[in-house]
Amino acid sequence: MIATTESFVVPTPGKGTYEITDEISELLTRSGIMTGLATVFVQHTSASLVIYENADPTARTDLHRFFEDLVPEDHPNLIHTAEGPDDSTSHLRMALTRTSESIPIAHGRLQLGTWQGIYLFEHRRAPHRRIVVVTLLGA
Repeated sequence: MIATTESFVVPTPGKGTYEITDEISELLTRSGIMTGLATVFVQHTSASLVIYENADPTARTDLHRFFEDLVPEDHPNLIHTAEGPDDSTSHLRMALTRTSESIPIAHGRLQLGTWQGIYLFEHRRAPHRRIVVVTLLGA
């Protein structure tokens, strides 16, 4: 059994989705694990992770627009705005998505579907450096 945990930084220029599939696949290749499980975790409360379509970028554009409509920054009842108008909304968007994903590993590859990618979903307008932790377990 092999167990390894590594982290990497994702610099984000602001709101959006940033694909991190290749970084995770590289960690998997280096581990030598052929069968097992990858757990991906983002260490922040204003960013999240999503597995989403990676073929047509307009799918992600729709995701971004949907979240802008679902949790608008100008919502009149939000009071947690110490770091700006996107403070509370970024936390709410994170709570509606996930901070971790688990992906099966088979034949030394992440078992994502044909059009799936793993994305860091940045909910803040300002640039950030997000830490992603990956734990790989298997043989």
